[in-house]
This record gives sequence, structure tokens and C-alpha cells, in this order.
Amino acid sequence: MNVSILDLAIVGRGESVADALAHSVAVAQRAETLGYHRIWYAEHHNMAAIASSATSVLIAHVAAHTTSIRLGSGGVMLPNHSPLVIAEQFGTLASLHPGRIDLGLGRAPGTDQNTMRAMRVDPMAAERFPQDVLELQGYLRGESLVPGVEASPGAGTDVPLYILGSSLFGAQLAAKLGLPYGFASHFAPGHLLG
Repeated sequence: MNVSILDLAIVGRGESVADALAHSVAVAQRAETLGYHRIWYAEHHNMAAIASSATSVLIAHVAAHTTSIRLGSGGVMLPNHSPLVIAEQFGTLASLHPGRIDLGLGRAPGTDQNTMRAMRVDPMAAERFPQDVLELQGYLRGESLVPGVEASPGAGTDVPLYILGSSLFGAQLAAKLGLPYGFASHFAPGHLLG
């Protein structure tokens, strides 16, 4: 059985962001030594105690300090981003660290309304999540759905995609698209029993 870790890059009391990021590297190195399969990094914004808001940057940093453990976003909140930009970022990571990069996708904003406005996120962006996943998937496969637009780097990297969520919507979408689903039980523990 493969065991993974979810790391939020917690900034402890009296610690700096640099301390939290160094701790994330140390956790990854130890997890790699112990045979863990993967570490996921979560995208949360405007939270002083969480230093993992820029998942692709954190993944690049940790990947440079490890050799074999898989690293993934757990997840990128796709409504906050352009599918093309995410394809390019994770395509770059996959080119630098072949066979080690995973891309978990969520549709929640990962923040509050004021921060969403500051990030220039369209409040209706979550409604486009299924289409955005397909667009992103097309870029990574080298089969762009947008005429004349290719992800470079990114095209042909086939970075594995995962749908992450805490609702039936996400699970149904994952099933419809034939993608693995990661259930966020820490957000919706009541759904585990139903």
C-alpha cells in the first residue's frame, strides 16, 4: 500500500515562513528515507500559519532537495488560475523531475471572499471547473482544446491529474473523467459515515 503525506507547511508560533519551508524539506527527506510514496502540498491563501500558498514553487524547492519521492499539489484550486499557466508550471516541474510530479485539483477557492477579490478571481470560476480540468488535461497531453495554443513546457508531459474534493460533485466528476479522486475528509468528516 502506498502512503502519502499532506503538508500545509505550517508556520509555528515564533517561526518564520523560511523555518516552515525548511521543515517541509526535512519532512520530505525523512519521508523519502522511510519509503513514503508522495507528499501533497495544499493551496491556501491569506493564512499566516500556512506557507504552502504557491504549491508549484514549494514543490520545485522540495524536489531539488529530494531524489525519488513523488510530490504533488493537494491541490491547486483551479478556479484561482488559468489552466494554461498551471499546465506550464507543472509541465516545467515534470520536465525537471520526471516521474515525480502529480497535480491534484480542487474547485474551492482555498480562501475567503476578500482574498478572492484581491486575487482577481471570478466568483463564477468554480462553475467552469469541469471545462477547466478538460482544458488542462488537453494541454498536458499535447491535445489542446484551444486552437493555436499549446502549453510549452507542458505539452506531452501527461502529469497525472487527481480530482480532490469534499462533496459528491467532485467524486462524480472524477468518475466521469476517469480520474482518481481524493476525498478531503478533514473538511467533511460526516460524509464518511453516510
